[in-house]
Amino acid sequence: MEPEELLNEERNNESEKKDSPLVSLEKDLKFFNESIREVAVEIMVEGLSSYPIFIAHQHELSLGELILDRHDLNTEWSIHASTLEEFVEKGVIKEILKDRFINSYKNPHDFMCVFVVVPEGANFIFYPYVKE
Repeated sequence: MEPEELLNEERNNESEKKDSPLVSLEKDLKFFNESIREVAVEIMVEGLSSYPIFIAHQHELSLGELILDRHDLNTEWSIHASTLEEFVEKGVIKEILKDRFINSYKNPHDFMCVFVVVPEGANFIFYPYVKE
């Protein structure tokens, strides 16, 4: 899924006036790439979860733990680290949909699972790690 598909925006004159916030998200995810990968590996190695989830947002959020603050890093997006287990516990992912999520979860060594929160709503994307 391309980041631009998240909002399902109608391409009319009004939406063309300003760039999608997802353009800046892609830039920030590339910048955060190595830090996010390190946290994902740490979550898995420490046995906290086999399903790390990163939350990208531009406002206050009480889900997960802040790992990259946009104010400190002079970026557009902040990133919180979380897990599938916390998402189920807090009701973001319903227990009955947990298996479906696991089946669609991509290899965490190749992709970061990002829950993108924007004013229009929220959705999951799997963004490939930049190979260096």
